[in-house]
Amino acid sequence: MVDRPPASSESLFELLCAGKMPQRKGLESHTSGSGFILLGFSDHSSLQGLCFTVLLVIYLMVLTGNSLIALITVVDSSLHSPMYFFLRNLSFLEICYTSVTLPKMLVGFLLEDVRISFIGCAAQLYFLVLLGSIKCLLLAVMAYDRYIAICDPLHYPLLMRRGLCIRLVVGLWVAVVPVQVGQTYWVFTLPFFASHDLHHFFCDVPPVLELACADTFWNQVTLYTVILVFAIFPFSLIVISYIKIIRTILKIPSVLGRHKAFSTCSSHLAVVTLFYGSATVVYLKQQSRDSVDTNKYLALFYTIVTPMFNPVIYSLRNKEVRIALKRLLWTKWYYRVCKMLSNSPKSPTGVPGCLKKGISYPLKQNHVSSLAFILLKKGKGVLKHSSYVASQLGIFVLYSIFSAPE
Repeated sequence: MVDRPPASSESLFELLCAGKMPQRKGLESHTSGSGFILLGFSDHSSLQGLCFTVLLVIYLMVLTGNSLIALITVVDSSLHSPMYFFLRNLSFLEICYTSVTLPKMLVGFLLEDVRISFIGCAAQLYFLVLLGSIKCLLLAVMAYDRYIAICDPLHYPLLMRRGLCIRLVVGLWVAVVPVQVGQTYWVFTLPFFASHDLHHFFCDVPPVLELACADTFWNQVTLYTVILVFAIFPFSLIVISYIKIIRTILKIPSVLGRHKAFSTCSSHLAVVTLFYGSATVVYLKQQSRDSVDTNKYLALFYTIVTPMFNPVIYSLRNKEVRIALKRLLWTKWYYRVCKMLSNSPKSPTGVPGCLKKGISYPLKQNHVSSLAFILLKKGKGVLKHSSYVASQLGIFVLYSIFSAPE
């Protein structure tokens, strides 16, 4: 990458800018260029296979985990509350957020294609900052939801009506979209150096501004204004909400009551800490040559790793989510096996009470274990399902760490 020259080297600076004065261009004047070269991949040329495998596994985990969280908040009636409505929207954002950067990174490691077109870079940057800003605001809305639920529980159903929740989410998109359209256009109408080497894994505002051969003062002002409005201000609201939440929790006389109240917001607090911790270092610390590598790896953390951890955090630390997840998996498996056995000519009666509704959870577990052994003893007409049953037993072992529904 060509470094920005000092003020005394004005003629060299203009020469690097293709002999022109550093003036803004229209966006269409850049589209015919060669685009940018993502140099974040060049440091891992000997580990491309390993990097591709790791990133692919992470992407599949993000898609599976967040899709599962979104699914159970829709199909399980016990999760039809404002908190889980916002959680469903957060899961949707996480899927979109990682899909902006990870597919291109996977292609880069697999095909060794480190180029990205100018329009592709602009689109990637736009959706990255758009979804990131909405995520910050949504985390603040979720903190407000927890504040009302804990500090003013009697008015919670009135204050957090479904219509209000929908308007809040729609309002976030309406507020952020035009601002980020303007910022993206303002960045990509700058003239750039002849060398388009971008020292990053994807297109983001700070590394793209480093390639500009014009004064980026107002771009920096715009960037930090956006950060102030869409990141720092929501974070301040989150901090204020949790200060009041902690004060309210400490006033609860019983230890069990305090633990129950805090458990409803601990997952959200963990997600906020992970996301804001890494993003703050990238955007607010002083930029230098030594910080380039650190910044791009921290950017990977808050754009890729954090979305992977969110479903784990919400499933392990939230009892209602654990119960709904277990209910979804067990119910689907249980009735599928019961139906399979009842339709078998060698076992027309199945297990007594197998398909009865309202059966208790422990009895349902015993029935499934019995069904597995029966299927394994059947003739070849049913034996083909034995591998399926064995795999589902493995799922049961994995989820046996969760507490059974009451």
